[in-house]
Amino acid sequence: MSITTHAFRLADKVAETVGFLDKPLDPDTLIQIARRQTGLRAFGDTSFIGPLTRLLDSCSAEAALGLMGRSATRWDMVRFLSNLLLLHDAMTRSPEILQEPIQQPIFITGLPRSGTTFLHRLMMTDLDNRAPLVWETIYPSPAAGTTTKRIARVTRQLKTFDWLAPAFRALHPLNATSPQECSEITAHVFRSLRFDTNYHIPSYRTWLDADVMRQLPAYRFHRRFLQYLQHQDRVAHRWVLKCPEHLFALQAIRAVYPDARLVFVHRDPVKVLLSQARLTEVLRQPFTRRLDPKALGPAESRRWLDGTRRMMAAGDDAGFPEPICHVHHMDLISDPVSTVEGVYRHFGLTLSPRTAGAIEDYVAAQSKGGYGEHSYHFEDHGLEEQQERAKFRPYMIRFGVTAEAAPQRRTNQDPAHASQSGERSLQA
Repeated sequence: MSITTHAFRLADKVAETVGFLDKPLDPDTLIQIARRQTGLRAFGDTSFIGPLTRLLDSCSAEAALGLMGRSATRWDMVRFLSNLLLLHDAMTRSPEILQEPIQQPIFITGLPRSGTTFLHRLMMTDLDNRAPLVWETIYPSPAAGTTTKRIARVTRQLKTFDWLAPAFRALHPLNATSPQECSEITAHVFRSLRFDTNYHIPSYRTWLDADVMRQLPAYRFHRRFLQYLQHQDRVAHRWVLKCPEHLFALQAIRAVYPDARLVFVHRDPVKVLLSQARLTEVLRQPFTRRLDPKALGPAESRRWLDGTRRMMAAGDDAGFPEPICHVHHMDLISDPVSTVEGVYRHFGLTLSPRTAGAIEDYVAAQSKGGYGEHSYHFEDHGLEEQQERAKFRPYMIRFGVTAEAAPQRRTNQDPAHASQSGERSLQA
């Protein structure tokens, strides 16, 4: 454990002893802070308050937040609330924003860690395509500063997170100008699985899963957010959007974007689970006092087994005007240009020679897509290979998914992982 981490854990222990970490996170206080920071009071639609309250209650009761976790959560919630105030103010002043056309957006989804990010970034080499970028999902309003200042601000924030979670960048390379997942947009109205990745909050997740149309307000806001960004650009775009979470909101997407185009990316689920469990561990570790890595694998398995069943139920037809386009991870990494060309052809689009060349340049410049080397083991996250293979076999057969080589079981316990046997306290 580093000196910095040790200092955080000692501070958490003191704060827990005096009862500071047991204080509930109060939505009214955060709302007042956002109002004070922006100088605005009107949110317009206030239906976000119920989900915000549920999220904060779950964080307080279940997430075992440390001092850093509480601070980061407060900052995050105030930022979302401030953005809601600023967006409502902008749309009140310029109601034409809500007339911006969002036509035939392409939604890329599938299992996490399956190549959805890689495909998304390849498609962003086409200048006709547009995606929400990291910096503008964090600070969408010009009231937060010029574009240059906002990018610089987010760059500093990402460097801080790299310091808190140094393993993150190798798992998910990200900078301020990278295309961002849509979960960062839907998080603004506190209806997003993004929170479930960052925190252990089972009651919030159960609530979010309870109704397939509970995501409808999130995607209505999602559309307004895209309209707001597009209005600033002063030109209509072909939006290309990406998030594994879209699998759990297909009905809401269909209701809000009836002409949407859908891409499913497929990969061996066993490889997905190992990588996703490790990413979840890395994301949660800086903010919680207690973390059980062995519980993460089964939880991810349950979540994404549900995701594969939703893909199988949709098949080629999720109720959109055009059939679903299916992309396989092995094809994507072995022949990126042909794979992207296949997506374009599926939707009646043409991949230009310039974009094909740009894809080749991007791949040549990004060794392993920017990802680092990883060593995964089933036992680190409470998984057993044959059990997972059996559970996901129907999905693999249905879509012809190729099994990838699985890691060998560790013969001698790696000291770096020795503390992962059962739940461990992060206080010492």
